[in-house]
Amino acid sequence: MNDDVQKYIYRTLTIFITGVVIWVGFIFINACGFSLVCKQAAPVVERTPIPTLFPATMPALQIKNKPAAISDTCRVAADDLIGAWVSANSPEEAAFQFVDVNGKTCQATFAEVLPIFNEPNLRHSGSLACVSCHSVDVTISPAQLDLSSYAGILAGSRRENAESKKGTDILGGGIWEKSLLYEFLTISKADIPGHTDAVFADAFVFAGKPFVEPVSTATPKP
Repeated sequence: MNDDVQKYIYRTLTIFITGVVIWVGFIFINACGFSLVCKQAAPVVERTPIPTLFPATMPALQIKNKPAAISDTCRVAADDLIGAWVSANSPEEAAFQFVDVNGKTCQATFAEVLPIFNEPNLRHSGSLACVSCHSVDVTISPAQLDLSSYAGILAGSRRENAESKKGTDILGGGIWEKSLLYEFLTISKADIPGHTDAVFADAFVFAGKPFVEPVSTATPKP
C-alpha cells in the first residue's frame, strides 16, 4: 500500500515539474523565439528621430528681406590702382582713394600697390613679374629701373648706380596719364622685350576697402 502512495506522489511531482518546464518554455519561446539571446528583454531606449534631410540637388531656401552681404574688399584694374596712387602724390604710408570696378569709392595704401610689380601671372598665365627684370641691381636692370620698393620706384630710371636716388622720373610729376610708367603699363611696346603686348590689359586685383566717411562729433559747449 505504501509503495502505491509513493508512486502516486512521485508521478504527481513529475507531472507538475514537467508542466512547469513546458509552461516556462512556452513563455520564453513566445517572447524570444528560438534564440538564446532575448533582445525583447533589453530595456527600451528612447531615441530622438532623425529629421528628414533635403536632397543636395534641391534649391536653397530663399529668405525674404535678408540684406545683401557687403564686401569688405574692392576690385580694381591694376593700372587704375597705380594711377590713383600716383595722382595722390605717391604717398608711402598715407591712404589714398580710388574708384573700383563697381563705382565704389575705396581707399588703400602703397603696401597694396607694390604687389602688382611683384606678382607673376598678373597679366596672363605665364607672365613674369615686373621685378623679375626691374629689380635692385640697377647695373643689370633694364633701363636701370628698380620696381621692387618704394624708394626704387621714386628714384626712377636711368640711374647711374644703386646709391643714386634720382634718375628719370617715371611718375610724370604726379600726372599719371603723362608718366612713363603709364605709357609702359598701358601701351603696347612691341620693340621692347617683355613689353610685347599691353602690359596690364584686363588685369584686375583686389585691394583696399570701401571708404567710410568719418562721423563728425560735435563738442558740446560748456
